[in-house]
Amino acid sequence: MRCFVAVWPSPNVVAALDGLPRPVIDGLRWSGRDQWHVTLRFFGELGAREVGLVTEAMVGVARGLAGPLMAEGGPGTRLLGPGLVIWPVEGLQGVAGALGTATAEIGQPVPDRRFYGHVTIARGRRGVDLRRLRDVLVPLSAAWPVTSLSLVQSELHPDGARYRELESFAIEEGPGRP
Repeated sequence: MRCFVAVWPSPNVVAALDGLPRPVIDGLRWSGRDQWHVTLRFFGELGAREVGLVTEAMVGVARGLAGPLMAEGGPGTRLLGPGLVIWPVEGLQGVAGALGTATAEIGQPVPDRRFYGHVTIARGRRGVDLRRLRDVLVPLSAAWPVTSLSLVQSELHPDGARYRELESFAIEEGPGRP
């Protein structure tokens, strides 16, 4: 099964994201409320044994965090690469690093680049020029407490990915953040 570790925006942040303009543009698919998350670690395809190893690692990472973490989104939406409209999110670099270290031997390799937290707002088909979207990219700043980490299964469908939370791990008051 295709899996990743994520945090979900709070209901008030989801409501704010839901209020963003969504013009109809050929070749652009806007993501929905149930798809909005920040991916901390993507694994790709995992078997039952690897899911168990990820679960063990997540328990250890969640126990080592002082919670809640604060995720800070914004200051606005922007383009990322040729095909994504995103909302950048700061404050999760430490937990993403801890997850990468704890799960380095599981699934796809941890990317060899700085973690860049974000919520994907829309995806463009290959070849679609999203530069014309600059006029609809709007300011939006919001913060929320992150109180848990989620192991999520992703199923790809023509109309967009569908997610199912497999496990959730509470971030409890602890000795310090990574």
